[in-house]
Amino acid sequence: MTFEILQGLFLPFIGTCLGSACVYFMRNEMPLRVQKMLSGFAAGVMIAASVWSLLIPAMEQSESMGKWAFIPAAVGFLLGILFLLALDEFIPHLHADSTEPEGPQSHFKKTTLLVFAITLHNIPEGMAVGITLAGWMSGHSSITLAGAMALALGIMIQNIPEGAIVSMPLKSEGKSKSKAFVYGALSGIVEPIAAGITILLATHIMPILPYLLSFAAGAMVYVVVEELIPEASQGHHSNIGTISFAIGFVLMMVLDVALG
Repeated sequence: MTFEILQGLFLPFIGTCLGSACVYFMRNEMPLRVQKMLSGFAAGVMIAASVWSLLIPAMEQSESMGKWAFIPAAVGFLLGILFLLALDEFIPHLHADSTEPEGPQSHFKKTTLLVFAITLHNIPEGMAVGITLAGWMSGHSSITLAGAMALALGIMIQNIPEGAIVSMPLKSEGKSKSKAFVYGALSGIVEPIAAGITILLATHIMPILPYLLSFAAGAMVYVVVEELIPEASQGHHSNIGTISFAIGFVLMMVLDVALG
């Protein structure tokens, strides 16, 4: 069991590291078409993961509530949205496609604010992996090890473009390849940390597992709607982002249904 847990914890972080490593074999800044393709793909993976790996299991575990089984999923989902909204408001950060920092004023460098932005978005992904692993460990029939690993694998895949989106702009701004890689990789370290903390708290949170599953789903959907979809759809080549979204969505859906 220990190996499976470690594997689930670190798969998403490995994806971020692989994406950050793009600085070593890509010469110039990332082309706009590639950025839109990666953003759309990541958005598709996260939406599918939110539905099949989090919201549906949350409602399945609330079947005893009858026609009110949607309540934990709905409440948790909205709380996840509000949680990310609060983080966006109270933590300074800078999105990759923007020149204006968001959140409270600060004296942090642009590179630090960029890493903060991705780190904020990685928190709910880490929570999602942690809560599904905790659900499997507790013996919940609606959450299998294969399903938890499918979620971790899906997030790993979508973290590859996220790592590249962090590291490539840093290199184009003059950072060395090694520094750009480290910054990109560090943006993903919060995922195994958040997942590990969630698992450690598992004995206390099992009674509200449906709420936590949907909470993670809401937080991830906030990230998709607030940042990834605009990045993929605005300006030229928006069709590339749309097609990539569909591919990411279908891939994650297939992984979850086939492995779960």
